[in-house]
Amino acid sequence: MTGQNVRWGILATGGMAATFTADLVDLPGAEIVAVASRSPEPAKAFAERFGIPRAYGDWESLARDEEIDIVYVATPHSAHRAAAGLCLEAGRNVLCEKPFTLNVREAAELVGLARERGLFLMEAMWMYCHPMVRRLKALIDDGAIGEVRTVQADFGLAGDFPASHRLRDPALGGGALLDLGVYPVSFTQLLLGEPSDVVAKATLSEERVDLQTGALLSWESGAIASVHCSIVGGTSTSASVTGSAGRIDIPYGFFFPDRFVLHRDGKDAEEFIADPADGARNSLKHEAAEAMRALRAGETESPLVPLDGTLAVMRTLDTIREHIGVRYPGESH
Repeated sequence: MTGQNVRWGILATGGMAATFTADLVDLPGAEIVAVASRSPEPAKAFAERFGIPRAYGDWESLARDEEIDIVYVATPHSAHRAAAGLCLEAGRNVLCEKPFTLNVREAAELVGLARERGLFLMEAMWMYCHPMVRRLKALIDDGAIGEVRTVQADFGLAGDFPASHRLRDPALGGGALLDLGVYPVSFTQLLLGEPSDVVAKATLSEERVDLQTGALLSWESGAIASVHCSIVGGTSTSASVTGSAGRIDIPYGFFFPDRFVLHRDGKDAEEFIADPADGARNSLKHEAAEAMRALRAGETESPLVPLDGTLAVMRTLDTIREHIGVRYPGESH
């Protein structure tokens, strides 16, 4: 499909779907042809808001729409397996929001479906596609700070989220880890790969979801990472990567940075600042553009967000949950 528009379907109509669609509308070569919800009214309202031609009151109709090249799945993550699986079964390519699924078993099922059918599948881990994160990774890969020794990253919100909120609902995969902790874990594994050992502690709510979690990850190389997430306190969302020959600090918003500072041993600090041409620092257009690039190239997965990497992150999240004692409805104990 080289050179032609990529036709998108949007599955879900919540805040995440709206944010993505608003960025997609302005992306050259992207055409939004349909949206679906579980009932007609929200789908119609969403379609009117964004000028989308077709609105479906069920997921199946969207999945069967032969004029859709790729579906963006933006349901709560507890429904990712069902929604993305439905689309893959119907022959649609899929970009699925993070966290990819509730657990690695569900993730492996989706990956298996996509690979069996030769379809494109990608986790919408926008951090991996962000220009500044890609620049940081390239510097580290080029040896700018030597061998990575430690990584620190945190993401916390200053809730007071009531028990009825989705972040505290076990049926929706609630808790800090899957919603927020996926970012520091994914950032760490972007740089170091899958850890060889994981230990974790958490504070749990009455509903038995994690209010805050801290984990220590380690690798056979000797590298160690400390990650933290919370829905009971606003953290700095900062990150620091220390190597044998220097350090990189991201002072704020490590998953969508507008700047970072490189400290090379024996040299003055260098500040790297985002290119204004890349657009808003919180834009989701980069992940959409990567999915479109891959589709046009005939690729079934993105080298920026490889499926094996997504599975590795899900394994780490599963292991952390084993340590802290969080299980969701339908999971084995």
